[in-house]
Amino acid sequence: MTQKQELLSKINSKSALIGIIGLGYVGLPLALTFAEKDFKVIGFDIDENKIPLLNSGQSYIKHIPASRISEQVSKGLFVATNDFSSVSMCDVIIICVPTPLDEHREPDLQFIESSALEVSRHLREGQLIVLESSTYPGTTDEVVLPILQTGFKAILGIELDDEDLPKREFKVGENFFLAFSPEREDPGNEEFNTATIPKVVGGMTPNCLEVAKTLYDKVIVKTVPVSSTRVAEATKLLENIYRSVNIALVNELKMVFERMNIDVWEVIEAAKTKPFGFQAFYPGPGLGGHCIPIDPFYLTWKAREYDINTKFIELAGEINTYQPYYVLLSTIEVLNKHSKSVKDSKILIVGMSYKKNIDDMRESPSLKLIELFHGSGAIVDYYDPFIPKLPPTRKYNYEMSSIELSQTTLMNYDLVLISTDHDDIDYKMIADNSKLIVDTRNVFERKGIRSKNIYKA
Repeated sequence: MTQKQELLSKINSKSALIGIIGLGYVGLPLALTFAEKDFKVIGFDIDENKIPLLNSGQSYIKHIPASRISEQVSKGLFVATNDFSSVSMCDVIIICVPTPLDEHREPDLQFIESSALEVSRHLREGQLIVLESSTYPGTTDEVVLPILQTGFKAILGIELDDEDLPKREFKVGENFFLAFSPEREDPGNEEFNTATIPKVVGGMTPNCLEVAKTLYDKVIVKTVPVSSTRVAEATKLLENIYRSVNIALVNELKMVFERMNIDVWEVIEAAKTKPFGFQAFYPGPGLGGHCIPIDPFYLTWKAREYDINTKFIELAGEINTYQPYYVLLSTIEVLNKHSKSVKDSKILIVGMSYKKNIDDMRESPSLKLIELFHGSGAIVDYYDPFIPKLPPTRKYNYEMSSIELSQTTLMNYDLVLISTDHDDIDYKMIADNSKLIVDTRNVFERKGIRSKNIYKA
């Protein structure tokens, strides 16, 4: 029996042990999805605080209930660890780690590289390795594959004698398998989950594709095979660049229409009555989440290698990046109309997560808004029912906690800024008890709440 046949047999019988590296917003729901389909799963994470929480059946992500974790832990189908030596036990290793940008807005692959190196240390014949992290086309074959095949020597630049190197006769598609399958998580979306979102899969070789497709067929409603890992990598970028460009378009139109005294929200509502050729996108205070603000820059960086300047994509990025500054200027203008300077004004930002009804703060524009208001001399507090305390991020480390929202506390602020429109907020109370309101999400209009003190931005 070949290595492929043996692995396919394990997958089909659900006796394959699944390893998930990275237990965040992508890796944890994926690990639970496999466990819920009767696969045994080991979750790996370098954050030591997560391990005891998960193994005791607790959740650190609000939209993933603890009961979902505890059920799989009690069944013995899911366990978490920071001991990466257990990678050698796994038949399948799926890498779900962050891919941020560095200070120069260029791809930072340190988490992919370190994960691949850990896998390389424990790689054995017959394993399938799948990368799910969003990245530029070529990462799987140019970065991950060489690490898996050559290990320490490739990454660390160590020159060792042949007898000092482990005997590595790994041939992709023959005795180990490598694929890319982009994550398509949408935290807080109650209509779709990991198991019900079609999965794009690209393999390094036809054998790799067959094995990876067979794996995902066991847990995902539909798999979409493509001809290569590069096509699969490019698919994820296209999906997020599409959103980035269209959001930038409405953000730019918002600024243009405001000068013309036209409400962009009313324009969008009218336009979306067209039953073909138009899809509604909405403006906001800036882009958030791990994908849309970051992924386009992965492609623009890689395109330069081919002497292509992606002007359209970069312009969209510039417009979206500018939005928090536009909100700041709009807020200053509102305060000025009421004879109030932004300096020393008390401002309450409502909503810190990057989108409503979740606790995900990755790249949230609200964090940038705090920075901008502080820089303008304002006194800033926030309210968010999903985020009682601001955790440190790669860029920000605010020591702030959510206030208690009440009629009394609202009266203490010169202006309330709606940055994230969570559903479970009493907007009528905010409208009735706030001196001034700047609404970046059109939430009051949508709820039929009107007041002369509400301004859109």
